[in-house]
Amino acid sequence: MSSLQNETASLPASADPAGALGRLARVLTGDSRVSVTFGAGEPRVEGERFVLPAPLARDGASEAALLGALDLLAARHRYSEAARLDTPQAGMTGRIAQAIEDRRVLARLARAFPGARRYAQSWRTQRGEAVARRWPKLAWRERLAWAIERTLWDEAPGMLERDGAALAAALRAIDAELGAARASQSTRASLSAAAAIVAGVRSLASRGANNMMQAAGPAEGLDDDSARLAQAMDESVEDDGVEPPAGTAQPDDARDGDDGTSARARAASDSAAGAPLSEADAPHAATHHRPAPGRPHLSIPLTTDYDVVTDLTGRGDAAAWRRLRALARAETGALRIQLERLLKADELTHWKREQERGEIDRAALARLAASCGYRTPFRVARHASGRDTVVTLLLDLSGSMAGRKIELARLCAAALADALTQLAFDSEVLGYSSLEAPELRARYERARAAGVDLRAYNRFVERLDLRVFKRFDSRDLSGLAAIECGHENPDGEALAWAAARLARRKARRRLLFVLSDGYPSTSDGDPAVLRSDLLARVQAVKEQGIELVGIGILDDAVEAFYPDAVVVRKLHELPATAFATLSRLLAGRRH
Repeated sequence: MSSLQNETASLPASADPAGALGRLARVLTGDSRVSVTFGAGEPRVEGERFVLPAPLARDGASEAALLGALDLLAARHRYSEAARLDTPQAGMTGRIAQAIEDRRVLARLARAFPGARRYAQSWRTQRGEAVARRWPKLAWRERLAWAIERTLWDEAPGMLERDGAALAAALRAIDAELGAARASQSTRASLSAAAAIVAGVRSLASRGANNMMQAAGPAEGLDDDSARLAQAMDESVEDDGVEPPAGTAQPDDARDGDDGTSARARAASDSAAGAPLSEADAPHAATHHRPAPGRPHLSIPLTTDYDVVTDLTGRGDAAAWRRLRALARAETGALRIQLERLLKADELTHWKREQERGEIDRAALARLAASCGYRTPFRVARHASGRDTVVTLLLDLSGSMAGRKIELARLCAAALADALTQLAFDSEVLGYSSLEAPELRARYERARAAGVDLRAYNRFVERLDLRVFKRFDSRDLSGLAAIECGHENPDGEALAWAAARLARRKARRRLLFVLSDGYPSTSDGDPAVLRSDLLARVQAVKEQGIELVGIGILDDAVEAFYPDAVVVRKLHELPATAFATLSRLLAGRRH
């Protein structure tokens, strides 16, 4: 224990905190291959590399919390079967299983190193404070997961949890399953206990409890061994939506663009499927009918008068952007250098030789020396067509992206935009969500009272909240620090908006990346129409010659809509995976 204490004491003064922590990690695990680095997101084990949250070291956070995070990773590495937990089925079941497993393995580590108990408590306290700051923006399932985690650790509920009656009801319903989880003695038992907890919550929802879990479909809510039940729950709320449980705080980051940078947005569906209903025309609107079965539907809004585009280019916190950029470059800096070398190598093969002016062509020097009349020893570089490409990144900002998803989506956007700017590619970063607008609801109610047939429409009371974090014509990326979650995600309309902006750019190639974590969804729209709308929009975008890529975050829904789709199964791999996908397209040839 003396060597461990010496390492701990020297940590604050160490010029190489990663090295000092690496030595501690090797003592804790007994594995000489272990190393420590800092990165974005939660603490995680990547093979023999431990990744600790960069803010803990950068912002002067509690040293005890930093050591607690290190102990957590050492315990996972030493006592947990990572192969069983690290599966594509991440989601809620995996998260709860990890919480159960963390409690078990830290208890084992504390038996070997008693000081680990105090450090683990410091880490839990720091984590609780971070969750409390984000609480108003967390989706319901994120709140429930945290409540379950705190209950497993026998921690007293905070004020936020006590305010949620539905959370308390859910915890009471799974009290027996939580007791079994505390008794876990293996990774296999932790997984079984997590599955039982999820089943208990689903059972509670199926009995009609006032529980927001009912709003989660199988692709975006709880992991399910009972997809049929999850789908039934999803269908049961499609007609009138589900309100959050009484006493539960609602996310409230809807900004109306009152900073002077907002403009009225006009959805592309106006021209594609007929103009939306205006207030003047509402009493006299003709009867509409849905297309014949099997024919694609477009999701037509009642009106676009209340849709808002907010331009946040250059309006983000500069210090927050610098921190974000540093993290992004740490995650994908090596990948950017590789891409730059590949692009430069490609450019060097495109020369126009035998010119009378330009730079000296070394290959022609021998001919110049041998022939007095030789006049064309020069070469000029041809235009690098590979750089004649514009790129748009479109982010799903729905409530289900809250928590670590939006943190890594923000990091991903920063990595891509920063690299594209350095490599002289024109790029834009956009985001989208929708939320209920009181003015739009009032118009909808007036139209209903007037007896207007509204069957042709599929967005009634929600307005689009469209964000521009970085414009094509700007190199200021600070607006990316303002990326935050909204509410719902009408993917089709947002895709048409982003594609229209991209199509106006003159370039040989146009690339559009969409980051999403599930199916399109609004509180007032028919999900079937939303999905057929997205399929139709994707086809329309392809016909414009735009190369479209869907990146699914812990969800394979993108594969149902985008011909070129990539699914990220591990959240921490999102920035690198997105960058690798971009590199493949930029360095490759168009199909």
